Amino acid sequence: MLTGEIRNQVDQIWNSFWTGGISNPLEVIEQFTYLLFIRRLDELQTLEERKATRLNRPIEHRIFPEGTDQKGRPYADLRWSRFKNMAAPEMFMVVGEHVFPFLRALGGDGSTYAHHMKDARFTVPTPALLAKVVDAIDHVPMEDRDTKGDLYEYMLGKIATAGQNGQFRTPRHIIQLMVELTAPGPQDIIVDPACGTGGFLVAAGEYLRHHHPEMLRDDRLRAHFHRGMFHGFDFDSTMLRIGSMNMMLHGVDNPDIRYRDSLAQEHTEDADRYSLILANPPFAGALDAETVAKDLTAIVKTRKTELLFLALFLRLLKPGGRAAVIVPDGVLFGSSKAHKELRRMLAEEQKLDGVVSLPSGAFRPYAGVSTAILLFTRTDSGGTDGVWFYDMQADGFSLDDKRQPLLPEAKQGVVPATALTDAEHEKNNLPDALARWRQRDGVEQNRPRTAQSFVVPKADISAAGWDLSFNRYKEIVREERTHRSPRDIMADLLTLEDEIRDGMKKLEGMLV
Repeated sequence: MLTGEIRNQVDQIWNSFWTGGISNPLEVIEQFTYLLFIRRLDELQTLEERKATRLNRPIEHRIFPEGTDQKGRPYADLRWSRFKNMAAPEMFMVVGEHVFPFLRALGGDGSTYAHHMKDARFTVPTPALLAKVVDAIDHVPMEDRDTKGDLYEYMLGKIATAGQNGQFRTPRHIIQLMVELTAPGPQDIIVDPACGTGGFLVAAGEYLRHHHPEMLRDDRLRAHFHRGMFHGFDFDSTMLRIGSMNMMLHGVDNPDIRYRDSLAQEHTEDADRYSLILANPPFAGALDAETVAKDLTAIVKTRKTELLFLALFLRLLKPGGRAAVIVPDGVLFGSSKAHKELRRMLAEEQKLDGVVSLPSGAFRPYAGVSTAILLFTRTDSGGTDGVWFYDMQADGFSLDDKRQPLLPEAKQGVVPATALTDAEHEKNNLPDALARWRQRDGVEQNRPRTAQSFVVPKADISAAGWDLSFNRYKEIVREERTHRSPRDIMADLLTLEDEIRDGMKKLEGMLV
């Protein structure tokens, strides 16, 4: 949990960038990322030096070589602990002319982090701004993994509030709900084919640390956690750098975060590989038929990205693998042949587990489109008996562009610190959604369709043309009219007649 002091420090760093001439929020995050990475390299070298001293042996993994670089500068000067004490003009020269070329040359060590630094650009405009930002970052405590991760998440949150490029960020509480619904396990292989800043992968890692801490004490499972569990694809190099840094600051040594146009490239090497997909892919209309991977159009004949991504998820999942993905509402009730066929495929050939309708303001201020979470399991042999539906009406925040919290922090999120009252539930449905999901094979089966959640048999969904919208199955409670005798009705009419007569007499008196 970030303290107010650390939040203020991050706010000051952000404001320093903006007042110093960098107004693009993504560029701010990118330069912040580079500087954090440089500081992290120095910390890793220091750990290696202490280890070598303690064991009385040479340094095993030296990051900064001995000697000088190609321009004659000692590599030791490229370390954060050295250049942070230099005068601003010299620091600016060292970072721009020596440190960043060194970062770009790191790509050969094979790590995902070094790979995404190979085209690092230094765009801080002035020595004074660099000195100010370096000093501010140096005063932020980075020893604790939780603090480092929360700090970066807080910085990333400013992408959305800055009013630009917010499409790259899914609200953290929605991510946490999807992770809780799918409950990742130590053996899972997790992928986000449109990973952006890596929010889903980070949340899955934090869930595993909390619910399965024993896996990090087992050599095989720990190696899997750091090198084989997390996979993310994106075709934006800035997002790849940011996502990689996010994973590193959350304590994952070498995740597989790489460049890929998920809808355009064939997926032979990754087909049937993953056991869990968590994603909120971009939905940008239709693609040119020539640019779409043929193995996806073989599943569903369409050029619409929202349907192609669902075909991609089925391609990537191994049998038994499960998914929680965000889709626009049109996927749930679209009337085209491709829409209906894909919904039929999910319910008839796979196992469609649930549909969570999200509030229409969940992605404000940068998108007002209505969305839902689809939950399904790849079986290739059916298995859908009934589909669980939940109508989420509140997520803890106002549904306007301001998205102000409606409850104290302890009452927010999927797993609040204390149980919510009925009145608080009206403002935050997330804990209720998770609790009812866990009961979908039990008491939820008997919930009436007038409730906020219920289960619909597959036969009813088939009869409705595979429509998956909540309102298609919801029943409205209508007040029953009380039966009244003709005598009672006549008495009321006579009373009304008397009242009208009295009113007319009063009116006549006023006119005289």
